[in-house]
Amino acid sequence: MAMARHLYSSSPVVDGHPLLGEPGFWPAYLADLAEGFVPEAFGSDAGDADAMLDTLHDPLAWPMFTVPLTGGFAIVVHFNSGEEFTTTDFFLTHSDWSQDLVLASDDQDRVGPGLCWPELAALLEAPAGAAGVTDPHARLLLLLPVLGDAAVPEEAVGAVAEALAAEGAPEASEALARRLLQGHPMWGAEDWWFDDDEQSWLCCGDHSPRKVPLGDHLPPRQRAALEACLTPR
Repeated sequence: MAMARHLYSSSPVVDGHPLLGEPGFWPAYLADLAEGFVPEAFGSDAGDADAMLDTLHDPLAWPMFTVPLTGGFAIVVHFNSGEEFTTTDFFLTHSDWSQDLVLASDDQDRVGPGLCWPELAALLEAPAGAAGVTDPHARLLLLLPVLGDAAVPEEAVGAVAEALAAEGAPEASEALARRLLQGHPMWGAEDWWFDDDEQSWLCCGDHSPRKVPLGDHLPPRQRAALEACLTPR
């Protein structure tokens, strides 16, 4: 089961944001999604990717990344390195909440997917003056493991290829982009639909937390703010 986020307060969490610009970060971070592609497809050296993988999986320093969203929301990415393996948890958070929502986790219980493409596309622009990961290309790549959508449009391929190129990949990265959009191997790509009554995207995936409306337990004001945050403008 994904670790509750408050339990990370007693763990060796470190700021992961400086790693985003380091050589080998993206092939290491997206290794599970990019099976069959070598680090050079990302424009990286294999040695740099291996070294970064060791950094991300360091049991003495667990990197954390924050993707700020509108309305005071954020998606927080936590690495969790135990004695035997490393997992990654993705939380949807808000300062007013007493408990965060788990969007995805690649631990043994597997939780995901947590976002469909229309939602992810709506999250690429950071709020003005926000702290954390604000570059739209980095935001897209960082949140790709949460995505699992069987109906991604062709524009998604172009957006991911553009993000890869902006982060140093060769211009001809369409094949890699298509592979990354197939979803995490633990949950793959699933069918989604928009429920007009609930005003929420729902997922039919067996392991998805989105089989029920996101934030359906929240007070009306917070639920409305969450819907606005995830709705394409």
